[in-house]
Amino acid sequence: MPIQWKKKLIAFERFESAGVFDVNGDGKLEIVSGAYWYEKPDVATQHPVGRVAAYGEYYDDFSTIPMDVNGDGRMDFITGGWWGNTLRWRENPGDPNQEWPEHVIAETGNLETTRAWDVDSDGQLEIVPNTPGGPLVVYKLVGRGEFAAFKICDAPQGHGLGFGDVNGDGRGDFILHNGWLEAPEDPYHGAWTFHPEFDFGPMASVPILVVDVNGDGVNDLIVGQAHGYGLDWWEQKTIPNGSRAWIKHPIDPFNSQYHDLIWADIDGDNACELITGKRYRAHCGADPGEFDDVGIYYFKWNGESFSKQVIDYGPTGIGKGCGIHFALADLSGNGRLDLVAPGKDGLYFYENLGMKELQPR
Repeated sequence: MPIQWKKKLIAFERFESAGVFDVNGDGKLEIVSGAYWYEKPDVATQHPVGRVAAYGEYYDDFSTIPMDVNGDGRMDFITGGWWGNTLRWRENPGDPNQEWPEHVIAETGNLETTRAWDVDSDGQLEIVPNTPGGPLVVYKLVGRGEFAAFKICDAPQGHGLGFGDVNGDGRGDFILHNGWLEAPEDPYHGAWTFHPEFDFGPMASVPILVVDVNGDGVNDLIVGQAHGYGLDWWEQKTIPNGSRAWIKHPIDPFNSQYHDLIWADIDGDNACELITGKRYRAHCGADPGEFDDVGIYYFKWNGESFSKQVIDYGPTGIGKGCGIHFALADLSGNGRLDLVAPGKDGLYFYENLGMKELQPR
């Protein structure tokens, strides 16, 4: 029985990133996307965040990662973009009518998008941008508004980035589009070992998920084609000489621009599903499948393969894509994860109604 969803337009804005966190300290979750934050999804009262630079169809805002950067008890967020060449944080002023000051963390070069992972296993998230033409650098919050930068490798990252324990040693490794970086005991001062064991192509998703898909106790990889057709999982196998082999299994070869992926339990059965969808006009008309219908989906592991369920689908203006950085959170307070989908096709809220019988017409 599929999950039922209630769809609501929050704002017809073109920002491609959204986050969900408690902005005003009232104990409730708000939506933050681009130049605005929204007090609650049922009213969608709009408040200013501040100007975001526009470049053609794009805004220079490719992530919304909540973090109390300056330690004042208010949640700020991390962003950055392709054209500004910077990783930045926006400071929550505590006044719903004031704009959020912007602070540069680092000059990074072209920034595809950013994710947050606990790289050093200290219980705190670090900030890791995907900078395709530049080195892999981890930014650690070390003081009020202060970040330390740690270079993981000098070679250009390429398009695509993931993080998780590949070899079962308890340490988080980095996944690139053409191999993985094995973590040393000291992630900031030790040498990372590159294993060129696979090649996902030049436009892999961000993130590449590191999860045990088939429950065999070994982590596998899930990767989308961010600017072409395809969504696959790669099964990890250990061969007798101790090395690894990776077996490719298609999940959905028929849809394109799977740029952002989330692995979460959205149906309450204590097993995670794969939630993803098309990034509408990812390259403004230049990608394969650009003019196909848009959609958001969840894929459920059935023990042998993934079964596809539709959250939304249809031509532009009827169906909906999910942008470059979408969000899951219990905004409605019913114990189920709802979905917030930004994009050039608008900002929408999908309330998770649970698995209900469809009523006959």
